[in-house]
Amino acid sequence: MTASGNGGARVAAVQMASGPRVDANLYEAGRLIGMAANAGARLVVLPENVAIMGLAETDKLAHVDPDSGGPIQERLAGHAARHGVWLVAGTIPMCGRDPARARAACLVFDDQGQRVARYDKLHLFDVQVDGDAAYAESATLEPGDQVVTVATPFGCMGVAVCYDLRFPEQFRVMADRGADFFVVPSAFTARTGAVHWRPLLQARAIENQSYVIAAGQGGYHMNGRETHGDSLILDPWGSVQDSLARGSGVVIGELDPVRLADVRARFPSLAHRRLSCPDAVQPAPADAVVARNT
Repeated sequence: MTASGNGGARVAAVQMASGPRVDANLYEAGRLIGMAANAGARLVVLPENVAIMGLAETDKLAHVDPDSGGPIQERLAGHAARHGVWLVAGTIPMCGRDPARARAACLVFDDQGQRVARYDKLHLFDVQVDGDAAYAESATLEPGDQVVTVATPFGCMGVAVCYDLRFPEQFRVMADRGADFFVVPSAFTARTGAVHWRPLLQARAIENQSYVIAAGQGGYHMNGRETHGDSLILDPWGSVQDSLARGSGVVIGELDPVRLADVRARFPSLAHRRLSCPDAVQPAPADAVVARNT
């Protein structure tokens, strides 16, 4: 993990309430990225569904970017370059193998606006929440098939999205590949978020002794959905550095390599493991700790 002059790298999580208009959502994302950059953030994380939360789940299929590039990617890359930040661009609809469905792709851009990684959400939210309507992401989304970690100037970054948070084996695989911190763009429902959001995030931070930057949708959406919000940044001990309960805004934290090393040295639970966590999704690279998916 590369330190800045004050001993750490300043990072930010963006919270917003996306709607059905892509242009408006990307404009708001750019405004909030600028706010984070002005606060000194060198890495900014956007929420899941940053580009569109349509009136119907099928609306996003009219805005699918090809892998080679597209208008949504161009706007996001421009935001990263304009503000000189590394950008974890939430999720946007992108093409996969199934022409009838999109993938929820989380793209990573460097501070020059170059795309350096793509992670496609592995676990799709097909559930019946008590008191809510049923959710069926697989009707319009195709699941990804790779665990992704990314080498950054701030350390090794593990990427997960929303429902992935409930699958600790994914985070342990990323930790085994050297992750110093996790980013978790999300759009948690208000009902599940109220009881599960913080406990799950803190568990992933504590059990892997890693920082967590969690950027959420937070508020009421034009499709009638309410998302939980509570975007936050956790340290490797599970302590909250900063959070935002509701509405649009940014939270700011520090990735401190000294703090990370101290926690892992004083409480070496990762080294005490006696059971392995084989990666059933993608074999670990034979020649590198960090798997880059560009």
